[in-house]
Amino acid sequence: MEKQALLNAIIENAIDGIITIDDRGLVESINPSGCRLFGYEASEVLGKNISMLMPEPDASRHDGYLERYQKTKVPHIIGIGREVKGLKKNGEVFPFRLAVSEVQYAGRKVYSGIIHDLTRQKNAEEQLLLYTNKLEVLVEDRTVELQSLVKQIQDAKEEVSISLEKERELNQLKSRFVSMASHEFRTPLSSIQLSASLIDKYTQEYQNQNIQKHINKIKNAVGNLATILNDFLSLERLETGVVTPLPEEVDLVKFSEEITEELQMVAKQNQSIIYQHTGTKRMVKTDINLLKNCIINLIANAIKYSGENTFIEFNTEITDTNYYITIKDNGIGIPVSEQKHLFEAFFRAHNTGSIPGTGLGLNIVDRYIKLMFGRIEFKSEENKGTTFTLIFDI
Repeated sequence: MEKQALLNAIIENAIDGIITIDDRGLVESINPSGCRLFGYEASEVLGKNISMLMPEPDASRHDGYLERYQKTKVPHIIGIGREVKGLKKNGEVFPFRLAVSEVQYAGRKVYSGIIHDLTRQKNAEEQLLLYTNKLEVLVEDRTVELQSLVKQIQDAKEEVSISLEKERELNQLKSRFVSMASHEFRTPLSSIQLSASLIDKYTQEYQNQNIQKHINKIKNAVGNLATILNDFLSLERLETGVVTPLPEEVDLVKFSEEITEELQMVAKQNQSIIYQHTGTKRMVKTDINLLKNCIINLIANAIKYSGENTFIEFNTEITDTNYYITIKDNGIGIPVSEQKHLFEAFFRAHNTGSIPGTGLGLNIVDRYIKLMFGRIEFKSEENKGTTFTLIFDI
């Protein structure tokens, strides 16, 4: 009795529908899940031919199939299982997986069917197919756009250098073009810069302010373009993962003094870069190239976003546990509402106006600092200036 009660409880509470029929196809039992699936009360189904739960042409074929199986024992569904369709009371047709077993019970044959509703699965498959079709259309549209973009890049590449192979794979073309353009532009830019310096030297005796003004414009334009190319080259190297820090012993004071001297030459009129070191220790272990790039970038920004007749403070300090590099200016500052985006690629604050820049510099600095296991902190107030501090463990 306990086993019978357990079996009845399992059938009554099963998630899937369970129906039994006799050898004539008449329903002998149906569990609550089966009733819910087909929308009938049990009393409406019991004693009726199972074909009432099937849409055409399955309903008309069922009795013939059952009779044929009983004669030939060749299964079509029984003992095999397959996907079929069911007919609900409201006329709705739905898909389900049917597993039918032949059972010998009380000296007669009974057929037990387990019904697993596939409606949600089929709907999901239809949605997936719909999304797949939409994606194919989107990919086709994007492919057309990509082909147009590749054509433009190919044209630009040919103007820069005919030496680049024409049969590059499309997925490498962008990064290779950025790298090649950054390098190839350096030679003509250096020539322009040298020529401008020579013109400046040869025309000093004329003391013509217009000549000096246009020479300075040339130098500034060349400097801005060189910065843009350097930013894109640095970003491309970071994106491809080829930047690896190579720490070495560095005299931080000597290193910082050399940077100060180098950047003082490009500072604005009466702009002064004041360098100061705190402490008696001088030596640190770091990647000199990555650190130099970070410091130059920050001081160059201080120069660019500060006016003439201003001071830029450049300080270093070495303690027992850390070393610090601080650059402070009295420039335009960064609006508080935009500071959270400061290290995002291509971000530029709204108050930069016509001041040239790519919006990549601080993003590159931040990524270089992280590669060296350091961190960067800043404080800024609009129209009062900005302070950046680089912090590294000893």
